[in-house]
Amino acid sequence: MSELLELAIGVVAIAALVALAARPVNRFAWRVENALSLVSAALILFAMLLVSAEVISRKFFNMPIPGQLELGELLMPPIIFLAIAYTQSTGGHVRMTIVIDHRPPAWRHAAEIIVKILAIAVYAVLCFYSAKFAWRTWQFQDVTMSPPYFLIWPSAIMVPIGMFLVTLRVYLEVLHLLFPKLLPDGEPGLASASTAE
Repeated sequence: MSELLELAIGVVAIAALVALAARPVNRFAWRVENALSLVSAALILFAMLLVSAEVISRKFFNMPIPGQLELGELLMPPIIFLAIAYTQSTGGHVRMTIVIDHRPPAWRHAAEIIVKILAIAVYAVLCFYSAKFAWRTWQFQDVTMSPPYFLIWPSAIMVPIGMFLVTLRVYLEVLHLLFPKLLPDGEPGLASASTAE
């Protein structure tokens, strides 16, 4: 329980610092999100080429590529989590708005803020515990179960990086909803915040 209390204090402290420099942080986060989404797209292309090469090699030469399955599994966290903040910033995540669509605008605005604050809490916990897991895999130099043995920590570290960035993005959206002058409309990366207004 003390870990969660320390995490809550850390989140509040980071939130205060981000609020002091919201616009520069937002623009920097937007650039990082764009860059990481390109890395994610490149990894998707690499995974596709790897699977294609495996199929061709197995079918025509009867020579499977060693470690292709393990490498494909290790590519999944970077592919997903490096692009999660970008998807949030462009409003690309699936939303269920049946209930709030039929409410007055003030009610929708308040509901959007509450949901985003709850999302920040969940994302922060996921970020913290995934970082602990990645740290353990690095300490023990954990590897995949079958040869060739690939280190797990480079893949595992992508989860807390992605979770940190999506937590930051949702917090910036909350700032935009609460203090529109601090982060006005037209700032990059605030598409999903403005959809609720």
